[in-house]
Amino acid sequence: MTSQEDTATPSGQAPEGEVVPVFGQPLPKIRKISVDRPWAWLAAGWQDLRSAPAVGLGYGALFAVAGFLLLGIAYELELFWQVLLPLAGGFLLVAPVLAVGLYETSRRLQAGEPTSMKLALTGWNRNLGQLALVGVAGLVLWIAWMRLAFLIFMLFFAYEPPRPDNFLADVFLSDITIPFLLTGTAVGAVLAIIAFAISAVSVPLLMDRDFNVIAAIVTSVEAVRQNFFPMMVWASLIVLFTAAGLLTFYVGLIVTLPLIGHATWHAYKDLVAES
Repeated sequence: MTSQEDTATPSGQAPEGEVVPVFGQPLPKIRKISVDRPWAWLAAGWQDLRSAPAVGLGYGALFAVAGFLLLGIAYELELFWQVLLPLAGGFLLVAPVLAVGLYETSRRLQAGEPTSMKLALTGWNRNLGQLALVGVAGLVLWIAWMRLAFLIFMLFFAYEPPRPDNFLADVFLSDITIPFLLTGTAVGAVLAIIAFAISAVSVPLLMDRDFNVIAAIVTSVEAVRQNFFPMMVWASLIVLFTAAGLLTFYVGLIVTLPLIGHATWHAYKDLVAES
């Protein structure tokens, strides 16, 4: 088999690399990739965003508005600081499913087909039932994270609740700040890793091929396992770009969300071999 270095491929396409069986047939096979491939996915995603800006930026704007509304509701309910981090973590859990239209747009661009927001939404019709099941799994993880976040908060602050007029100081500058943050971060990290593993390629796989949700999740987990270090680089980049969008109160998501979404399609095409 030709090595990755010796294989010429079109821009944004993955080299064939080593193909490794995944739990036997009929599941797809996983390609072994180099640790720098996530940067190629971002470059290909950026090219897709430039080729279909109306779809990408439109998607990003919808997410930004939805996030801003959620923060506004939390503020009105005086829960802003309590739910800020869980909402950010929850976004990472459900965003892969909500970005189906971006995957469809990247697929159309690769196939030389026309693109539009209306056509992007047809991606759901390609495997609606199975895509919905992945969405339910992400939603369950999000609810679990929200419940755990409130539980952790209550465990540390039940006896001395933060004062509304001094909330940040009471939470982040108190004697229990470090154990509180370490516990919350550890729990959130475990859920984030689980969510990333099951959704890294499962959603674009379900949209692109006729698979059931179990096969897609197994394939996704195996892709992460067999390419652990490259996928950890990819996960870090997703967190970095998402954080950049969230720190601007969701305005930055107008660009970072479609960039990650388009790049995820190219990650899938890189990792999962054709049947």
